[in-house]
Amino acid sequence: MRGKTKVLIGIIILIIIVIAAAILTFTVTVVNTEPGATYPYTTTYAVSFPEGEAVNIGTTRFIALSYKDEMVADIDGTREKLVIGDERQFAERRARITTVGYPIIDTNFRITLRYTGVLDNRANFDLTVQTQKQVPEFIIKRLLPASIDARPK
Repeated sequence: MRGKTKVLIGIIILIIIVIAAAILTFTVTVVNTEPGATYPYTTTYAVSFPEGEAVNIGTTRFIALSYKDEMVADIDGTREKLVIGDERQFAERRARITTVGYPIIDTNFRITLRYTGVLDNRANFDLTVQTQKQVPEFIIKRLLPASIDARPK
């Protein structure tokens, strides 16, 4: 009995080590796209950005500033006025997701924002993520920074 218990404990410890290594080495690298991608998979979130703070989504830098009924959005240094209902698409990118040094997903993606207004000093948008391959939601949420409040729609 003692030998079987030691083996069982050893297997459990090994499983915990493998899971910890997978979690600790989980990385998302965003690079330029490969041409000709189609985007059959779509996920939409209601998001709110802190006003006046730079937020990075993938490799895109985004700043939102409101004034009356308008929003000035700075996307990678390009400023544009938005009114409620306006949409802007971020540059298409490719995400390479690896763990323990091995690729698990490699897909093109694009992000579209639709401005929905301001509430409590936060700029609100519908954020749509379209991907070339199906990607689990926890990985998409990994692309979204913690400073934005993102809720699936």
